[in-house]
Amino acid sequence: MPVAASAIYFLNLRGDVLINRLYRDDVGGNMVDAFRTHIMQTKDLGTCPVRQIGGCSFLYMRISNVYIVTVVSSNANAACAFKFVVEAVALFKSYFGGAFDEDAIRNNFVLIYELLDEIMDFGYPQNLSPEILKLYITQEGVRSPFSTKPQDMRPPANATLQVTGAVGWRREGLVYKKNEVFLDIVESVNLLMSQKGNTLRCDVTGKILMKCFLSGMPDLKLGLNDKIGLEKEAQAKARPSRSGKTIELDDVTFHQCVNLTRFNTEKTVSFVPPDGEFELMKYRITEGINLPFRVLPSIKELGRTRMEVNVKVKSLFGAKMFALGVVVKVPVPKHTAKANFQVTAGRAKYNAALDCLVWKVRKFPGGQTELTMSAEVELISTMVEKKSWTRPPIQMEFQVPMFTASGLRVRFLKVWEKSGYSTVEWVRYITRAGSYEIRC
Repeated sequence: MPVAASAIYFLNLRGDVLINRLYRDDVGGNMVDAFRTHIMQTKDLGTCPVRQIGGCSFLYMRISNVYIVTVVSSNANAACAFKFVVEAVALFKSYFGGAFDEDAIRNNFVLIYELLDEIMDFGYPQNLSPEILKLYITQEGVRSPFSTKPQDMRPPANATLQVTGAVGWRREGLVYKKNEVFLDIVESVNLLMSQKGNTLRCDVTGKILMKCFLSGMPDLKLGLNDKIGLEKEAQAKARPSRSGKTIELDDVTFHQCVNLTRFNTEKTVSFVPPDGEFELMKYRITEGINLPFRVLPSIKELGRTRMEVNVKVKSLFGAKMFALGVVVKVPVPKHTAKANFQVTAGRAKYNAALDCLVWKVRKFPGGQTELTMSAEVELISTMVEKKSWTRPPIQMEFQVPMFTASGLRVRFLKVWEKSGYSTVEWVRYITRAGSYEIRC
């Protein structure tokens, strides 16, 4: 059961009911009085967005100067309820020209009642797509003079298919002179490494971004080198897989366009894509990670007024690749006066605002290339005894094109459309630093 809302209330900051809608008869019409008495008047609005009073749960959210309160009497999905509220507010804004506040509700209460009847049925969320609802709820909202100008959108050609079918995210009749698909695999590496180079914690979070300019209603099929998918394919073909390295994807989430039934049975990503740019899937990987850099720091405190800092960075990706925008931030004590540098590449300086030495390399070659930075740091000497300096970790920023730390690769990207046109596919890989830290 996703969520069974018994009622939904729209209140202003004083607790006055602007609009309410009862979807089930398991709660009374005066339930909002309990919300005012036990939550609003006790100033508990900022503690927790879910409160239980008696046998009902109140899930509330503040948008501008309006409180939206969802009342449920069963053990409902709170995340789904809040997602419904966010999508409903986005829908109202599309009708009101981008504004959602107390004035917008008072000026459009008839339209809001009509929308509330369409987007929720007996407490269960229904279709909340503005493009689809505007096909048969054509009434225009009263726009605020400060609202944004509405965008000129062409309605879908087949409203019945959009409302009752499964392709609410794409309209029919799209035509492009050149049919192209752009696919980007973007990964962020999160690493915590010891001073000796041992990995203490490491994982990769990634996402697959797509930009589709395709005519008609194409059906796309994406093949990755994930372990489960290759095993399924090998079983179907009755022969072992020879696709090289395989990876195990964790915590995978898909865009609504992906056919989950086919993914669960065949482990293939099949979908009818939305038009334009969208995020196809997100994932996380914790095993078999290829780190792009290895950092070996050495920091020596020479008395009370001097420090020696040596940092060696070694690239671990292919010789034909290179990293862009590499930044190494080495923390130093707050009472640092100045620093003298020697670097084999790039530039380094002392940043007093960040209390760190910043070493920047615009283009870092691959193929086991080693670059070093050495610095003599002078500290301010005072008579007051200072506390011992706790060394924060060294931080790195970088971007490595055509490299994935997880080893994820696109094996194929097939586009099928009944007209049989040819398609140009572009695939790109990018690895960035998420939280790349090395203890020193």
